[in-house]
Amino acid sequence: MEQPRILVVEDEQAIADTILYALRTDGMLAQHCTLGGDALACLRAAQADLVILDVGLPDLSGFEVCRTLRTFSDAPVIFLTARHEEIDRIVGLEIGADDYVVKPFSPRELAARVRAILRRARGGATARAGEAAGFTHDQDGARLAYHGHWLALTRYEYLLLAWLVAHPGRIYSRAQLMDAVWAGALDTSDRTVDTHIKTLRAKLREVSAEGAERIRTHRGMGYSLEP
Repeated sequence: MEQPRILVVEDEQAIADTILYALRTDGMLAQHCTLGGDALACLRAAQADLVILDVGLPDLSGFEVCRTLRTFSDAPVIFLTARHEEIDRIVGLEIGADDYVVKPFSPRELAARVRAILRRARGGATARAGEAAGFTHDQDGARLAYHGHWLALTRYEYLLLAWLVAHPGRIYSRAQLMDAVWAGALDTSDRTVDTHIKTLRAKLREVSAEGAERIRTHRGMGYSLEP
């Protein structure tokens, strides 16, 4: 199999070096840019299989780079950021990111996430963000419809379902969902995820009898949304 080409866009050299080492050790071809403008020029000249993109770049924000990238490329994007606010995570997904990693992180875990995303991309199992069959996502209005019926969702129900809809087919552990949706929230536990999954299934079932089956439980692993 041809070695996957990964572009790392990170202005902190020490962080970039650890990422590059982990990716190359895992058999990938990894290149590095420190500026968003240089990264876009590089991607226009030669397509990458995946982009690891820091949000806080010196010239352009990672969000700006991703928005521009999406005008000419469907390459998967993993955001790197020191930010913990949930709105940043939602914005990242809405503009086309495939994953979101908060610093500090394990370079080996990041390499494993890269491998998982590449497998899904090559297998064609993952739909594009916001394109899960049967769902309509009104991002400006922060609401979701299922088969044309707008769902009455609480804040966290919306954030959780939006996260799953953005990446149908991907399995998320409770810990990943807690980190993505409830980051910074007090007095929460991983059982909070189970409770919200249960209420979401009930609301989907009200629209369609098979609606509850769209959110699958993978024992010992987590949850996913059926494409």
